[in-house]
Amino acid sequence: MNGRTVLERFPAGGPRGSWPAEEFAQERRLEGLPAEVVMDLATDTFLVIVRSGEAAIDAVA
Repeated sequence: MNGRTVLERFPAGGPRGSWPAEEFAQERRLEGLPAEVVMDLATDTFLVIVRSGEAAIDAVA
């Protein structure tokens, strides 16, 4: 187990000026989740994650 829950995945090639992963993470933070965006270089995607132990949630991705 890597100690994180992936909430959503976003392709890295989004439209210019668009930050959908950051926007999604901000919405989760406003809901009280400590969401953060990380890059998965192997798949060229941005992942919105919550690290284990930071929130007791049932996330549906």
